[in-house]
Amino acid sequence: MYIANVRGRAVLVTGETATGETTGVDIAGASHGRFGPAPADLYGAWDEFLAWAEVAAAGRGAPEGPVVGFTPADLGPPSPTPSQIFAIGLNYRDHADEAGLALPERPTVFTKFASSLSGPDTTVVLPDGEVDWEVELVVVIGRVTRRARVADAWRAVAGLTVGQDISERRLQLSGPAPQFSLAKSHPGFGPTGPHLVTPDELAEPDDLEIGCSVNGEEVQKARTSRLVFGVDELIAHLSAVATLHPGDLIFTGTPSGVGAARTPARHLAPGDELVSYVQGVGTLRQTFVAAGGRA
Repeated sequence: MYIANVRGRAVLVTGETATGETTGVDIAGASHGRFGPAPADLYGAWDEFLAWAEVAAAGRGAPEGPVVGFTPADLGPPSPTPSQIFAIGLNYRDHADEAGLALPERPTVFTKFASSLSGPDTTVVLPDGEVDWEVELVVVIGRVTRRARVADAWRAVAGLTVGQDISERRLQLSGPAPQFSLAKSHPGFGPTGPHLVTPDELAEPDDLEIGCSVNGEEVQKARTSRLVFGVDELIAHLSAVATLHPGDLIFTGTPSGVGAARTPARHLAPGDELVSYVQGVGTLRQTFVAAGGRA
């Protein structure tokens, strides 16, 4: 299934129109109020929702209900109100190499604050500093999870989405201790989307092409099979300490190609367009403007 947050309502994506709009079925309407309307309402009853969707779609391809048409600009983050956002650093060997840092023996964990989240097609105001890109596969948790075993960890996953861990490097590296979380939490610095994609839609959910471009120039490209700690290992590691809740997000790390590692370093500037993708999951598009709204 492909599930979208359309103007704050959970919608099951069903197809596209000849004019380029995407279509879907409003889940609250189709379920006669059993679920929804907000995406968070689904994650809180994920197993029940999956069972309903399977029966409702049997033989027809999609549940019957109010049809919604939308464009990327209508979409919000697939999980807009997570109780926790986990982010993983140095989780691709080539990214650790370009940063000149040793590969971690255990996942390196920080957070992004939820106020940084946005939908997939946005305009981002550049703060003072040096703003960089980091495309990431993002996991959305669907079940309360505590002390998961690696072998069972994918059962905790509601679905996958695309994310950008946009980062302001000057603040990130300032002070006696790095300020990762603050530097990565300016408004609009956590775009996610365009949809939540359930793992069964992907032939190899552990091996997806991932990448991004700036103004049409490819700057990052890799495969998620190159993660140092895969999705299952991350869930097991995190849930050994923290209880994971439905709707929580895990930004799984970025591959090499970030601007800060280039010679000379490259930063996002007003007028730049950043396009990010994960194979089979979707695409993000961010345009950057200076404070005051000038490109």
